[in-house]
Amino acid sequence: MSELRTGPRDTRIDDESPVPPDSWGREGSASHSLPWGFALVVVLLVVGRLALAPHLTAPALQTWATIFVAICVQALPFLVFGVALSAAITAFVPASFWTKALPKHPAAAVPVAGMAGAVLPGCECASVPVASGLMARGVAPAAALAFLLASPAINPIVLVATAVAFPGQPLMVLARFGASLTVAVLVGWCWLRFGRADWLRIPSRPHGGGSKWGRFGEAMRHDLLHAGGFLIVGGLAAATLNVAVPREWLTAIAEVPWLAVLVMALLAVLLSICSEADAFVAASMTAFSPTAKLAFLVVGPMVDLKLIALQAGTFGRSFALRFVPVTFTLAVLVSVAFGWLLL
Repeated sequence: MSELRTGPRDTRIDDESPVPPDSWGREGSASHSLPWGFALVVVLLVVGRLALAPHLTAPALQTWATIFVAICVQALPFLVFGVALSAAITAFVPASFWTKALPKHPAAAVPVAGMAGAVLPGCECASVPVASGLMARGVAPAAALAFLLASPAINPIVLVATAVAFPGQPLMVLARFGASLTVAVLVGWCWLRFGRADWLRIPSRPHGGGSKWGRFGEAMRHDLLHAGGFLIVGGLAAATLNVAVPREWLTAIAEVPWLAVLVMALLAVLLSICSEADAFVAASMTAFSPTAKLAFLVVGPMVDLKLIALQAGTFGRSFALRFVPVTFTLAVLVSVAFGWLLL
């Protein structure tokens, strides 16, 4: 009986005690593993510091970092400004503006739509949605495609960025403008002459919701995240090519004119750099000729991996399978022609 009374009394005394037992709120395994985990992190940091320090101070890595930072710092202001203008056009320009501004005849509407890209800035990330919206509002597909190709290539932001990236070379700016506009108009006329309705899936008319400022903010966030990511990828690739690839290889490729042009055109497709930033990447490719750099600048805003995916998803695979090869071929040929005439 005494033992039965003692149990509750001891429990009451323990509850009133100001110091709880050691077992309360504690797990022995966690208390023992935490110091060891912290010690392991410290050891890894020390070992990593000792092992990587000689490599981090290597001249090649320092050169790589310098090129990468220079490309990103130079291109970022133009990228942000271009994305902001593109988002403003998407949010504030009314849909009726396009049908009123373009001629009724499709053949005449193609060059007018191409020239509209010179005054209506937009990166290639936004060109496909804008073109699909134009088609949904009744604009001729050939004219909408001409705007799709011209807008990210010849708008004022891109041309100013090109002038900054190629100081003292105004002919590079002129060549980029002329070659890009020519390709856009030629592709539009080709689609007008040879294109078939069943190759192109015209999307339904978009119905935007929310306020204009809300659409502006959403468009800017979307384009800036996508374009900024591609800028970083392009800067990394350009810096790696300048440091990792032996200079003799680049010199050997650059000495063969057609090979240099094709290599730069393919790089433009693979790197998928935003048009507001691609001029700085092209300028860093010092081993290549001006004509090869021009091909990089003309092909990139019209044909790259992200654009191919966007076009196939928006207009259909049949469209992309025909549109992409024609655009790439014309862009290379026209770039060579303008490079031979002006550069």
